[in-house]
Amino acid sequence: MTTGGGPTSTAGRAASAAAGTLSRPVAAATREPGDGDQGDQHADDPWVLLAAWLPPDDDPDRPRMTLSTVTADGGADARTVLLSGWDEQGFRFNTSGGSRKVEQIAGHPDVALTVLWDGFSRQLVISGRAEVQSADELAAAYAQRTPFLQQLAHQNTVDYAQLPLAQRREQFAELAAAHRDGFPQPPDWTGYLVRPTRLTFWVTGVDTASRRTEFRRVDDRWERSLLPG
Repeated sequence: MTTGGGPTSTAGRAASAAAGTLSRPVAAATREPGDGDQGDQHADDPWVLLAAWLPPDDDPDRPRMTLSTVTADGGADARTVLLSGWDEQGFRFNTSGGSRKVEQIAGHPDVALTVLWDGFSRQLVISGRAEVQSADELAAAYAQRTPFLQQLAHQNTVDYAQLPLAQRREQFAELAAAHRDGFPQPPDWTGYLVRPTRLTFWVTGVDTASRRTEFRRVDDRWERSLLPG
């Protein structure tokens, strides 16, 4: 997961990652949806809507997304990640190479990303195919991590998870003290670009039923349809 700059203390970084830096996707999402969202004027280009809905990549308050994947036996799995960035190529997120989702994406690269706004006012569902980011993209995403999240990329392992709480706290504090100037990018650091094939924008209804605006990629263009919410 990724955010912008964090506080200097380990406790402060933890609190920031657990609360302040993982807040709502967009500040405007707290407003009540109106005719501009539910009316009959719809953009024919989904990227126009995305620019209105998602924050720019330099906003440190990154959106949270539910990443849905397929397991090796065909089952479903999901977890929350942060949107590292997005453009007309697709949507990026990052993780450690030893995570379960990396194995699942290698076997089934078709994934879904779901972004839900505060108050269940908006929802964006991104369906597409995941591919590994370039080395430059991986380095840029890691450099944007807070020291706390950089440390997690090094220390949040299966073996570390087995330790008692007191020992985990002690080792975490020791490693943080030993790397006050930051952590180098770990060799198993990875991330994905999800190239979208379907984008579904949902907005709550205030005085009528909600409605979805869905875009499907057909050849080199997007086809738009309106669906019940």
